[in-house]
Amino acid sequence: MVNYPNILLYICLTVNLLKLMKRKLLTILLAVGAIAFANAQTRPGGATDSTRRAPGVMPGTVGRAQPRPYNSVITDKAITRKGMITTHKIEDKYFFEIADTTLGRDILVVSRISKSGADVRAAQGYAGDQIGSSVIRFEKGPNNRIFMRKVSYRTYGPDSTTSMYQSLKNSNIQPIAAAFNIAAYSPDKNGSVIDMTEYINSDNDIFYFSSATAKSRFRLGTQAADRSYILGVRSFPTNVEITAVKTYALTAPTAGPGGAPSSVRGGAGGGSATVELNASLVILPKVPMKSRYFDPRVGYFAVGYTDFDLNPQGVKEIQLVKRWRLEPKPADMAKYKRGELVEPQKPIIFYIDPATPKKWVPYLIAGVNDWAKAFEKAGFKNAVMGKVAPTKEQDSTWSLDDARNSAIVYKPSEIANASGPSISDPRSGEIMESHINWFHNVQKLVHDWYMIQTAAVDSRARKMTFSDELMGDLIRFVSSHEVGHTLGLRHNYGSSSTVPTENLRNKKWVEEHGHTPSIMDYARFNYVAQPEDKISAKGLYPRIGDYDNWAIEWGYRYFPESKSVLSDMAILDKMTTEAAKNRRLWFGTETNPDDPHSQNEDLSDNAMKASDYGIKNLKVILAGLPEWTKEKGEGYENLTTMYGQLTTQFGRYMGHVAKNIGGIYENPKTVDQAGPIYERTPAATQKEAIDFLNRNLFTTPKWLLNQAIMDNIEGNPLEIVARLQGSTLTRLLSNSTLSKLVAAEATDGATAYKITDLFTDLNGAIFAELKANTAIDVYRRNLQKAYIEKLITIVKPAPSPTAINALLVRGSGSSGLTAAQSDVLSVVKGQLKELQGSIKSASNNQADTLSKYHLADLNDRIEAALSVKD
Repeated sequence: MVNYPNILLYICLTVNLLKLMKRKLLTILLAVGAIAFANAQTRPGGATDSTRRAPGVMPGTVGRAQPRPYNSVITDKAITRKGMITTHKIEDKYFFEIADTTLGRDILVVSRISKSGADVRAAQGYAGDQIGSSVIRFEKGPNNRIFMRKVSYRTYGPDSTTSMYQSLKNSNIQPIAAAFNIAAYSPDKNGSVIDMTEYINSDNDIFYFSSATAKSRFRLGTQAADRSYILGVRSFPTNVEITAVKTYALTAPTAGPGGAPSSVRGGAGGGSATVELNASLVILPKVPMKSRYFDPRVGYFAVGYTDFDLNPQGVKEIQLVKRWRLEPKPADMAKYKRGELVEPQKPIIFYIDPATPKKWVPYLIAGVNDWAKAFEKAGFKNAVMGKVAPTKEQDSTWSLDDARNSAIVYKPSEIANASGPSISDPRSGEIMESHINWFHNVQKLVHDWYMIQTAAVDSRARKMTFSDELMGDLIRFVSSHEVGHTLGLRHNYGSSSTVPTENLRNKKWVEEHGHTPSIMDYARFNYVAQPEDKISAKGLYPRIGDYDNWAIEWGYRYFPESKSVLSDMAILDKMTTEAAKNRRLWFGTETNPDDPHSQNEDLSDNAMKASDYGIKNLKVILAGLPEWTKEKGEGYENLTTMYGQLTTQFGRYMGHVAKNIGGIYENPKTVDQAGPIYERTPAATQKEAIDFLNRNLFTTPKWLLNQAIMDNIEGNPLEIVARLQGSTLTRLLSNSTLSKLVAAEATDGATAYKITDLFTDLNGAIFAELKANTAIDVYRRNLQKAYIEKLITIVKPAPSPTAINALLVRGSGSSGLTAAQSDVLSVVKGQLKELQGSIKSASNNQADTLSKYHLADLNDRIEAALSVKD
């Protein structure tokens, strides 16, 4: 019999026990949760594991941690650096403490390679190379977050008073690139602390490579996180510097035509490369500098955007020149208006890296100071200067990395170069700072240039180690050139073309005016001067000239009465139109492939005359090289190197001349100026050019094959000559050159130098033996084979994967006429047939066996090329 009261009692006891256990279990679970939460909160940054694994994630995708007391995040172990953004390092963690006054400010981020390994250098990646640039803003988001927006100024309305400005702002929301939990608020509650560690460690496109394309240039693939780390984060009053070591998987070299690697850059993929990268975060001014619009008649670097305000019936592409903010002091404004020279509020100062060898410091400083005179044209004195960087004892706070300090940075590198980059405000073009890269081996570069271009007239250049005085002078010239870039100036390749050739041999004239009006030209040294001219170094070195003075005045003249960019430009337009009357003040672009005036490494207004003088000097130098390159106990490496430099210089002369064939001059003008912008090179000049090439190149330059040199260096004389002749033939017989000759005949008619004129001149020179019925030596046989092969290539071009892919993408349309679509193919076929007839006729009368074999071979090649069979 069941005892119900006992069962009921049992049930009641059980229920009570379960309730008690439930409460205890709940208490235990709450305690465990509290402990877990507390542990999470005591981690640096106060972020949960999921948050820390995914830096910069969008809000709402992970758990959110609440801000904690400042002292529990930024502990007494923190290494703190105050600045634009205060930074804290706690063990291996890095925190940004961002003041509320910094939120919403534009910050320019510029990323560069600061150190590169051999694999990256092989892909042309050097220390100092820029790999990314962007503008960011930090701002507060909901739920205790800080957002980092990536800001684009590609479309922009600078006038905030217009309705278009607000409309553009509303339709151009800036993307959120990253989001961070606020770990703590600063003690005064006017700032936020965020953990930046994982974002800095990540392979992001803000601080490092701006895109996959930027990485692929150096064959860099996926980041190896286990071999990448933060090297340091430093804060300064206007910038933060982030340095990180990154290791990437190496990708395979890019395939060229036929599937072969386009260049030998190591390996077929696999392996890894390690680089040191630097990201500079520079705060931009609250109020942008008044801009200056780009004028193609004056060569300045520029930044650009699409403007929605200037054109009421559309948009306008705006280019702003890059220049420093140079303004008179308020107290000196009246003097400036009266035309008196005044000092600017903030001069441009370049400090010399303390690591620079002491003997070169004065020359680098002189190269900077040489620009001071140019700024006087703009009304400023002491506007630019070079200074020795203070030592730690003199100023313990001074740093090369401080954005307030522009510098010439010495790099103990094998790179034979120097470069003058700068970073600028994309809103106005204002240059914020510059670090000129000065690579140690630039001395080798200028040594070789100077020896090969001037040793015939300057005995100081006839040795492998120059005196400190001579090398110092050459360093000074390179310093001035690179500083010119950092002032905003582009190369002016057309400058040297304004100087009559004979003036370069006139001692009085050239020593007074210099051999080119611009140091921004690539006109290294006066190779036209002859030994009998007795011209001193003053007439051999480049210098800041008339164009440079004018360009600085154009870019830096301050207009106190002008209140807008447009009124500034109206004044400048009048100045530029007046200056254009003097050809020495013209800017010749560095990018025009058609203009014979716009060439690097050339001199004078006539490449043929200048090159004839240059070759005369090369013959003197060639004879002296065996003696001048000797160093006791050494082999013939010096002779090999300098002979290579000499043949390269000879090749430059050939290139300077060849560009006249099919040349089109570009004259920088606006619609307000009379005369055409584009003019074809006169037929007489083109005829002079082809006669020069026939005389100096296609007639074998056997003087280059000095036996005393060839006996002591490795090199095949046939290959040396073939390389020089082949490169010039490639240019002359390119579809571009031949098409321009066809177009010139269509435009100028009988006065043009026609495509048939070119072939008549070439055939007569290259196949002179056919008419004379003489033996053809090995050099000429090789030249004739090369010529025929290039013509055959026009008739039957080999299809390349690149061309096929391009055709598939573009369809039947193209950017220009191919040889088959124009008279080029018709003329080339006709020339081959005429040559074939001459070859057959000459072959019957040719007594020399090798010449006979050669002509029979040429006939067979032409026959095969003209055959209808594929």
